Amino acid sequence: MKIKHYYIESGEGFPLILLHGNGEDHTYFTHQISYFSNYYRVLAPDTRGHGKTPRGSAPFTIAQFAEDLKLFLDDRNIQEADILGFSDGGNIAMVFAMKYPKYVRNLILNGANLDAKGVKPAVQIPIELGYRLASLFAGKSSQARLHAELLGLMVHDPNVKPEELRNIRARTLVIAGTKDMIKQSHTELIARSIPGAELIFLPGDHFIANKNPGAFNETVGRFLGNK
Repeated sequence: MKIKHYYIESGEGFPLILLHGNGEDHTYFTHQISYFSNYYRVLAPDTRGHGKTPRGSAPFTIAQFAEDLKLFLDDRNIQEADILGFSDGGNIAMVFAMKYPKYVRNLILNGANLDAKGVKPAVQIPIELGYRLASLFAGKSSQARLHAELLGLMVHDPNVKPEELRNIRARTLVIAGTKDMIKQSHTELIARSIPGAELIFLPGDHFIANKNPGAFNETVGRFLGNK
């Protein structure tokens, strides 16, 4: 069932879509919205069940979020855009770019992963334990159910094989922190599997766009050309 996304729009020009991570909303990209709106028409939606966008009744999966994104773009008559996705937002962007390549001119994948094995065990194991615990109470509490769904995304999704990334046709930048929660070898695998992709590691952890916006924006801006 179709939902109505809450989103922030700023600036004019070619569309740049910002997709936040799990459990977050558009405010994660505060520094990117203010910077890139000088060059682009920036649209930063809240994903289904995040921020001010309703949960709806459709499956709570990366694949569904990618379909939501297509409807979001179609409703605004956006036939091509640059897409920057962070964490689960990067996973949404990755799946979307594989299925709808004509919609994506430039793709920036920040802290994305192909599957749960790409996440460092020190991070993934507590997520899986938390998911099991939240699932036990999901039937008794709406808050526990939502928590279980959010954690479930990081346990079950995405499930992308490296060879599937060959379907991405957009110019692609793969970017992560030097101390990211995603394994460096996994990030390198993603970049290696996308035709012609550029790979950059910036000093910092998983949240470099928010914690080190100057370096992040400059790197992404240079890739995009900022014209």
